[in-house]
Amino acid sequence: MKALLLSLTALALTACTTTGQNAGTQTIDINFAAEINGKPFACGQSYSNVGVTRSTITPSDFRLYVSEIKLIKKDGSSVPVELAQDGVWQYQNLALLDFENGQGPCLNGTSATNTRIRATAPAGSYSGIELTVGVPFKLNHQDPTVAAAPLNSTAMFWNWQGGYKFIKFDTASTGIRETQAAGSNPSGVVTRYSVHLGSTVCASASRTQAPVACQNANRIAVRLDGFDPSKNQVVIDMGAALARANVDVNAQGTSPGCMSFPKDADCPPVMGALGLAYDGVPAPGAQQLIRLR
Repeated sequence: MKALLLSLTALALTACTTTGQNAGTQTIDINFAAEINGKPFACGQSYSNVGVTRSTITPSDFRLYVSEIKLIKKDGSSVPVELAQDGVWQYQNLALLDFENGQGPCLNGTSATNTRIRATAPAGSYSGIELTVGVPFKLNHQDPTVAAAPLNSTAMFWNWQGGYKFIKFDTASTGIRETQAAGSNPSGVVTRYSVHLGSTVCASASRTQAPVACQNANRIAVRLDGFDPSKNQVVIDMGAALARANVDVNAQGTSPGCMSFPKDADCPPVMGALGLAYDGVPAPGAQQLIRLR
């Protein structure tokens, strides 16, 4: 009897240890911050010294999708994290970060915000993080009116052919003008400058059918070394993405700012800062949008 009691006690202790460690996993909170030239983003706030003209802008939206998050071990290998399926901000391996609060110039947004991703990962220590800015292809082309949250946001959607807006950043500048062809009306005023990133040149039978492929995926692969989830924030600085852009001028006949579409003279400096090729020209270097703090 004594031997049986000892055996049962040992079994109970073993079960307790396994449950306490959650089968060898740990909860990870990844905190994000939105900035413009190093200053915290806030609806209604104006930001100076933006772009090549060192203009002042007043943003009205700042949202983006991130996916495929992995943590990097000290030996350089990486392991995918498992996102908490909260039914609001996180779905499968994708999350929506929303920094606007629907106030002031952000009135077309939402009151709810999300600046954190919650996930589980194998227990251990990590020295870096990898993520993708964008929606995976298998989730990118669908009907948002019946999609699971956070893919049910019509504000973050173009159409079935193009899919979702990976980044939605809208702003007004102090003096935006549209460049005009010779002899045309010189008074073309543009009301805003936007950066809407998404996949382009997607082959499908119509704008309401999912494509079989996209020529320009336009997903940003990010790797940040030295990441400690207990200490670091992932900073998304749109001022850095606009550093070589002219936010006061819009190329004639194109969407305001850069919306990723080919043949837009406003896009090369923005897409280059995002670390993406554009119109057949390779990316000039690594992405400048995201860093650690």
